[in-house]
Amino acid sequence: MKMDQAIAHFINYIRTERRLAASTAEIYGSCLSAFLGFLKERDIDGIEQISSLDIREWQMALMEAGSAPRTVAQSMAALRSFFKFLRRQKWIDSDLMAKVPTIKFSKKLPVFFRESEAEKIYTSDELFSDDFVGHRDRLILQILYETGMRRAELLGLTEGSFDFVNGTVKVLGKRDKERFIPIENELSHNIREYLALKNKIEACDEALFVTEKGKALSASVVYNVVKKYMAQLSNADKISPHVFRHSFATHMLNEGADINAIKELLGHADLMATEVYTHVTREHLKEAYKHAHPRAKKDGKGRKEP
Repeated sequence: MKMDQAIAHFINYIRTERRLAASTAEIYGSCLSAFLGFLKERDIDGIEQISSLDIREWQMALMEAGSAPRTVAQSMAALRSFFKFLRRQKWIDSDLMAKVPTIKFSKKLPVFFRESEAEKIYTSDELFSDDFVGHRDRLILQILYETGMRRAELLGLTEGSFDFVNGTVKVLGKRDKERFIPIENELSHNIREYLALKNKIEACDEALFVTEKGKALSASVVYNVVKKYMAQLSNADKISPHVFRHSFATHMLNEGADINAIKELLGHADLMATEVYTHVTREHLKEAYKHAHPRAKKDGKGRKEP
């Protein structure tokens, strides 16, 4: 089978059967197209002609071209998934990726808002106008912080997503996987207050968050809402809706929550994705120790400064 045909089958598979995000399928397709171009330069067009050496040479070519380690690792991940698919289809026999070394790179720790900064969402009344938009914007920040949900999940909420009797919200995550996240009483009250304002808008979209004219909010509007307010409340290096997700997990861990429970609340498929927050917590503890413990205020070697 020709390589371009195999790629087409694979992309269709991850879109329709695995139901990966469109952005992920696009990235995989781009990586495989680049690899296809590399193979064509070597007069290779059939999947049975590819060897582990070809893959390793492409890996080296990417690195020599100055590609970031993360980009190289992403390309290798695309190939790993692609060749696994080919083996499953019995179009190739051997694991071509077995002899390809894994590129390791240092992961940046997630940026998060400090607890004192997040608390200002509830206490800084002067920032939020006392109208529909003000109530809506404040509620967006509160839901992101108190549930840790993704921006896309927030935009997918409707009035029917909430069970006010049991105090939960149903979230539709990646690959249409449902999960239920608890909501505390004050947030539940704020949601119902917002809904009372929203129900006054005629011909309103069923989405929870809408414009003053009743149209569902776009992802960019949610991003701008977070930037608008959190830029005034936080000194974080980065401000975006996803920083609330990092904050949710980090603050939960700092308060002693079980990491497996956080994994379920975040909707992570793999515990490894959640474990990154344990590193953030360690850094948080080291920083607290450095500034608070008498011995840590010395010169770092257990001796008083001269």
